[in-house]
Formats: sequence, structure tokens, C-alpha cells
Amino acid sequence: MKNRLITQSTEYDCGPTCVMNALRFLYERHELPPALIKEIWLLCNDTYNANGEMGKRGTSMAVMRYLSYWLNDYGQGCSFPIHAEYQSKEKAVIVPGSRCEECLRAGGVAVIRCWSEGYRHYVLLTTLFEGGRIGLFDPYDEPDEEVSQAPGLEIVHGEKDYNIILPMSTLNMDDKTNYALGETPDREILMIWRKSPAGD
Repeated sequence: MKNRLITQSTEYDCGPTCVMNALRFLYERHELPPALIKEIWLLCNDTYNANGEMGKRGTSMAVMRYLSYWLNDYGQGCSFPIHAEYQSKEKAVIVPGSRCEECLRAGGVAVIRCWSEGYRHYVLLTTLFEGGRIGLFDPYDEPDEEVSQAPGLEIVHGEKDYNIILPMSTLNMDDKTNYALGETPDREILMIWRKSPAGD
């Protein structure tokens, strides 16, 4: 049985929640090792805010990059069927033919760092639709039509794998539009695939 995707527990844990949701999306509950879950929560929320409070600036790009290596090492060392790739800056694009689109087309998922109401935020891309539209799960809470504004945004209720559908073009915008990746230096995408034991 697969777990349902979850919302974040605090204002700051969108990063680990999205990585956890990636695993919940890709694997059955009985397949997920407790050690894998523990490590994700230990690594994330590594930043400090202006008052020196740990975790209150969320999860750093450095940790997301490290997670891509760690997940691959864990998969190889523990024979767990997983593959991760991290892209940043000019490589972090969501356009036809991009690595991210290939990931979604192959049944993988992607954690992206985007804008949301003027703040940096992580969401999980889960579903690729025809016509260049993508289904994503925003872990913050049930999306609100009055707050969630972005070109082509469709709020979805009752689906377990996504709560928003957006055009690929909106995600790839280089400004602070909601759900846009934003300017090139601050972009990042963590892609995760389920691999068979044979590596397919």
C-alpha cells in the first residue's frame, strides 16, 4: 500500500516533506526502510535565521545537492532501488526535452525550489500531462484560490498525487511568480527515480 502525500508540520519543513513525499509516491509503505526516513529528517532544515534559530530558514541548496549523492550511495550500498540527480543554475530548467521532463515521463518525481508568496519554497512535481502541463503537490496546505495566483494555475481537489496543475512555462519563469523557479543562480531541481534491482 502506498502512503498518501503529506503536508508540512511547520512553516519551515517543506524541503524534507517534499523528499519524504517523493518516497511515498514512488514506493509502497512496506518497502521504505526506517534508516532512509531517519536520515532525510536529520539532514534537512540545516539553516539559521537572522536570530540564530536553527532550521528557521528551511533547507539549504547544499543539503539538497548532498541528498542526491547520499540517496545514490544508500541505494548502491543497501540494494535499494533508487536513483537521484541534482541540477542547479542554468541546468535547472523545466522545458520540453529537459532532464526534468524526462524524469517525469519515466515515472520519476522532482523536488523543485520555487517562489511562493514572496518566499522560497519546495514543492514536488509528480505528473506530466499532455500540452506541457505538470501536476505538483504543494506541501504547505490545501491551496487557496484567493492566494495561489500564477499564470495558468489550476487548483485541484481530491487527487492524491497533486493539488495544483501548472503550465511548464510558468514553472520555468525567471521572476518571483508563484511556483516559478526564478533567477538562474538560485534554481535547483532534485530528481528521484525508482530503479528496479536490475537498474532499469
